[in-house]
Amino acid sequence: MGDDFSFELMERFGILSEGKGGWTVELTAVSWGGRPPKYDIRSWSPDHQKMGKGITLSAEELSALKKILEGMSL
Repeated sequence: MGDDFSFELMERFGILSEGKGGWTVELTAVSWGGRPPKYDIRSWSPDHQKMGKGITLSAEELSALKKILEGMSL
């Protein structure tokens, strides 16, 4: 991405898993490039300064995912 890449971690909702070196996969709200926050599932370093690959969802997409998960038999 360019030098203008910025993010602000607005809220941490919960940890889904923890891996080597303290990295965690979390559900968060992140503002990307100063835009309104979106829901985000991705891995974060222990200090939350580095991140791994993940997925960013709008409120509508998160709601649809919730409905799908509620309908699954796990």
